This record gives sequence, C-alpha cells and structure tokens, in this order.
Amino acid sequence: MSVVQWPHRLLTLDDWAALPEDPEHRAEVVEGVLVVSPRPLFFHQRAVNRLTWLLDEQTAAVHSAMGEAEMVIDFSPLTIRVPDVLVTAAALADENPARVSAADVLLAVEVLSEGTVRTDRVTKFSEYAEAGIEHYWIVDLDDPPSMITYRLVDGEYENFGEHTGKVSLDFEGTPIPLDLDALTTRHAQRP
Repeated sequence: MSVVQWPHRLLTLDDWAALPEDPEHRAEVVEGVLVVSPRPLFFHQRAVNRLTWLLDEQTAAVHSAMGEAEMVIDFSPLTIRVPDVLVTAAALADENPARVSAADVLLAVEVLSEGTVRTDRVTKFSEYAEAGIEHYWIVDLDDPPSMITYRLVDGEYENFGEHTGKVSLDFEGTPIPLDLDALTTRHAQRP
C-alpha cells in the first residue's frame, strides 16, 4: 500500500495533477482544499453515461459533451469541479485537454446523489453562475426522475423549467429530446 504525501498548504494545480488516480473515490478541489467522496452507485453512473452520450449525439456538431471532465473554476485558490456532464466546444474537446476552464463550458449537468444534494443545489449553483456557465441542469433520480434547467440571466440563474417524463429541451437553438424515466433503465433511450 502506498501512502500519499499531502502538501502542508492549499493545493496548487501541480499538486492536483500529481495526485494518484483513485477508482473508488471522486475528488474535487475547493479553494485549495481536497474534497473526496465515494463513487456514486450504478443508477447514477448509468444516468451520467446516458446523458453524456445523448447530449454528445444531439447537440450541434460544434459542441461536445464529456462525462466527469475536470473544470477549473479558479486558479488561486485552486477550485476544480468535476461536473457529471459538461458541454464545451467540439474544437476544444478535440485538443484532448486534461481539463477545461469554466469559461469554455456552455452547460454543466449534475445528477444528485447521496452526499451531493446540498453541494449541487447550493454551492455549485452559485459557483457555476459566478463562473459564467450559461446553462446548469440538475437531475434528480428519485421516483419520478426529474430535471430542473437553469439559464444565466444577468449573472444569476433563472429556473427555465422543471421536467419529468419525456421532454424536449432547447440548447443553443437545438432541440434535445430526453426521456428522464429511461436514464436508469436497462435499455437506453434512442434518439
């Protein structure tokens, strides 16, 4: 068993990049402090995989959806969030970056899980708005599965709809049909 040597200061980007991969935990950095949580359960992972694929397939060709990609909110003190799904420019994704800047993110999606509800609804809600991310969607997998869509208006998120079942959402002028009930079922929705 190896022992990780933690720095005796707030984490820097170099410290973050040097951390070992950990398949059992998810990690983010908030104002230089490492925040670690257990990996989410299967339904959460299934929903994230499906949303990533559906958004990647259905958004305009100039966009690309990525699951669990690192997003830098701020460098000093370092804040790196890992949204469940984010959408950025396809040209940027094609560069294969280690992480993206929040300024390059058009949409962030968080799927609520045990232990993240307050973070996703309060902390990330305000961080993402402050960072200028235009669209923020929160998915709740509790029965019935639902989604709240927010859009940045004058620096604040406004609720653009609360959805259940089959929905068609507008993203950058492109309709995105989603079946929220199918996010955790064995057979994925087909566009």
